Amino acid sequence: MDSFFYENGGFSMDIAALSIALSQASVRQEASVSIMKKTMDQAESTGEGLVKLMQSSNVKAMEQSVHSHIGGTIDSKV
Repeated sequence: MDSFFYENGGFSMDIAALSIALSQASVRQEASVSIMKKTMDQAESTGEGLVKLMQSSNVKAMEQSVHSHIGGTIDSKV
């Protein structure tokens, strides 16, 4: 507890240390918010790219490439 010390039966604060600690906390919070905004922007951009890709692709061709064994043959009994 560097910013507090015991004096005359009570606790007293070191104002300079408290001011520095609050300033550092504010800077850390601003940095965290900035990083979060950049991450959200990147996620939005990635999502938009994925939607564009899905809209431009041939869904039937994608389904057949994933499930190539489905629909390729017909079982018949005589």
